[in-house]
Amino acid sequence: MPRRVNPQRPRRYGRLGWVVDLLDRWRVAARGAGAADTAELTRTGADLLARWGEPHRHHHDTRHLTAVLDVVDAYAPAAGRPDLVRLAAWCHDAVYDPRAGGDANERDSAALAGTLLARAGLPADAVAEVRRLVLLTAGHAVDPGDADGSLLCDADLAILAAPPETYDRYAAAIRREYAHVPEPAFRAGRARVLAGLLALPALFRLPPLARRWESPARANLTRELAALSLP
Repeated sequence: MPRRVNPQRPRRYGRLGWVVDLLDRWRVAARGAGAADTAELTRTGADLLARWGEPHRHHHDTRHLTAVLDVVDAYAPAAGRPDLVRLAAWCHDAVYDPRAGGDANERDSAALAGTLLARAGLPADAVAEVRRLVLLTAGHAVDPGDADGSLLCDADLAILAAPPETYDRYAAAIRREYAHVPEPAFRAGRARVLAGLLALPALFRLPPLARRWESPARANLTRELAALSLP
């Protein structure tokens, strides 16, 4: 049985220990997916960590990466190729520009994944699969039977099911990432995002996560959406 996971409870380390742990997790996943354990593999992981640590990130940072990886690790038996899901987790927000439109960040992250993973020596079919998985996080619409896509998207959306006070900190962090957007435009855009999530047939696909997280996630989304309409 998978262990229970708090949807947004990053591990507690000193900064250096956290970085070392994440780099170790990167190397283990990449080796498991077929990459050679070379200096290039470490450089690639360090490049990704630097991206996740960019100063304009307030939610899409190493804490989010860690939280996603923790869910993937906990439910890895549900996936067909869990190491590829882990690598997709590493790459899915590797490019994050709040000023970009549409799915540009996901497309650019998928392209970067292709470059970095090929450089690290990953087989071509594995690179293509990681790119596919990263692109799924643009809309979180996953085909039935896509176990790897389900695990990645469920892990990415886990914060939605956090306790209300944690969810509110997440929503505030998103607002800080979009500080350049005037309040009326932000409210309208954020409302479209929330409505789109609520319109999904299911936010979570893996049965144990759906049972635990679907209801609190929809409650959080509905509550934030209602608050956006207040004066």
